[in-house]
Amino acid sequence: MANVTVLIEGYAKEVRNGWLASSTTILVKSDGKNIIVDPGCNREKLLNALKTENLEPSEIDFVFLSHGHIDHTLLAGIFENADIITFENLMYKKDMQLEFNEKILGSDTLVIETPGHTAEHCSLVVKTNAGVYVIAGDVFWWADGEEQKIDINKIDNSHPKELNMGKLMESRKRILEIADYVVPGHGKIFKAEKGAAKKL
Repeated sequence: MANVTVLIEGYAKEVRNGWLASSTTILVKSDGKNIIVDPGCNREKLLNALKTENLEPSEIDFVFLSHGHIDHTLLAGIFENADIITFENLMYKKDMQLEFNEKILGSDTLVIETPGHTAEHCSLVVKTNAGVYVIAGDVFWWADGEEQKIDINKIDNSHPKELNMGKLMESRKRILEIADYVVPGHGKIFKAEKGAAKKL
C-alpha cells in the first residue's frame, strides 16, 4: 500500500493588496516511487520538509500538479529528475510533452478530474493501510483563521473568472463519496463525512 505524508500544511492569509499563501504539499510513496503533490511556492519550507524525510529534490520521481495556480505549482522545477504530471493529463519529461499513463504512479493511486475551482483541475486518490486519501487541491480550501466546516455549497470567491460553482459542488460530492480522508489545498486534513470509502 502507498503512504501519504504532509510535508507542508497549506496556508492562505489575506494581506494588504494580496495574499500570503502556499499550498498543502504532500509526499506520496507508491510502488517504490517518490511523488510530490503540489509543491507550492515556499522554497525554504519545502526543502526543510524534504530533509526531515531524508530526501533530496533529486530523489523525487514525479511531481503531480492539481491545477495551474502559482501557489500550488511554482516550485515544480526544483525537482531536476522528476517527470511533471499536469492537471491536463499530460506528462513532461523536461521539454518533452507526453500523454500520461496513470499506471506509472503505482497501483495504489488514481487520478480523477475535479473541475470547478478551475476548468482543469485533478485530484489524486491514494489507497493506504489507513484508508483512502484524496489529495484534493483547491476543491476544498480554507483561509487562515476560517472555521474548517465541510460544506459542498461553500462559495469560492478566490478566482471568480475561472470558477464554475456547479462543477465545484459536484467535485466536492464525488470526493466525499470516495474518501476516508481529504487533503485540502489549504487547511488541515479532514475525515470524510460519508461512511466507508468506495472501492477504486
